[in-house]
Amino acid sequence: MARHLTDLTDNDLHEKLDEAKDDVFNLRFQSVIGQLDNNSLLKQKKKEVARILTELRMREIAQAEQIEVLTAASSPASSNTANNTDISEADDD
Repeated sequence: MARHLTDLTDNDLHEKLDEAKDDVFNLRFQSVIGQLDNNSLLKQKKKEVARILTELRMREIAQAEQIEVLTAASSPASSNTANNTDISEADDD
């Protein structure tokens, strides 16, 4: 299942997430009114939602890291002299 999620596009993952959330809602409703025969289905669907959300978050983090690397590579090297405040000159309260 997890390997399958990595192969999907972001749009496909969002569609799959919407479907899984709808399934969780329907299964929860069936459980409340006593029509759900297999309670493990609800647990399985909740885990599927979590897996999809995890994959989307991992992609979001990877994209942010990639942007950070590109930004750092394109900006000039910053020196550590930007904060040259002497600790002894700090105000004593």
